Amino acid sequence: MAGYEIVPRSERDQLGETPFWDGATQKLWWCDIVGKTVKRFDPSSGRIERWPMPKYVSGVIPSEDGHALVMLVDGVYRLDLESGATTEFTRPDTDPRNRSNEVRTDPQGRLWLGTMFNNIGPGGEDVPVAADNGSVFCIAPDGFAKRMLSGINITNTFCWSPDGLSFYTNDTKRRVIWVFDYDPDGPALHNQQVFAEGDVAPGNPDGGAMDEEGCLWSARWGGSRFVRFTPAGKIDREIELPAKQPSSCAFGGADRKTLYMTSARQGQDDLPPDALDGSLFVTRVDVAGLPMPRFASAG
Repeated sequence: MAGYEIVPRSERDQLGETPFWDGATQKLWWCDIVGKTVKRFDPSSGRIERWPMPKYVSGVIPSEDGHALVMLVDGVYRLDLESGATTEFTRPDTDPRNRSNEVRTDPQGRLWLGTMFNNIGPGGEDVPVAADNGSVFCIAPDGFAKRMLSGINITNTFCWSPDGLSFYTNDTKRRVIWVFDYDPDGPALHNQQVFAEGDVAPGNPDGGAMDEEGCLWSARWGGSRFVRFTPAGKIDREIELPAKQPSSCAFGGADRKTLYMTSARQGQDDLPPDALDGSLFVTRVDVAGLPMPRFASAG
């Protein structure tokens, strides 16, 4: 694989997550969960815009109305990009012990939200995940939320195959990636199968992205790498990084062959000052990723 770069070089996230490439603006969104910050990077200028959040924020998705949705600890909120104000849009998981975690849009532009037992304390400290409370919700443009899965420990990765008929997700704590038959009209998930599990690669599966060849690129939390799974569940490529906790990735650039990779410093109190953990890494790859749809509407 090609070598990596760090962009921008001075940026370090406490818990970088959920990168999203917006093809319409050619900009990358992501967030620092513990840092309570939404970020947008313009590769053409090197400029980063930042929106401070009132609570822990696990994800951001631009919407067709020109603003964005942010996943705060207790639900989904609209973000006014001009004022920075947040207003509640929907709160699908009403369990007060839980927080938002993973987020992506499906090919139809609906929002998919994963929740989990809140493992972040009031001071940003790690808290044990004490229950399999996580759920996966599909949220329609009008805010109606349908529970798709439940009983998950740590929800991560929402990806669809190029034909839109298979859905991939994982439980990071259980070290398993599942694949389902996907009915977009329901939407509905059927025929759950294990796609990859256990010691297939160092670390635990975290966030991921799908390429045009139907291969799943998966962050390996604790494993200092990303791996690419073929549709048969075999690893055919790896990208090793100087960061212990890669968290997620997104394909960007005009040709969607630039892979942006987030990482985290969380839980590593003994890192040296020059450690690259928490950086946003970028590399070029030889296959394009699938486009990432905006949320169909937040109005």
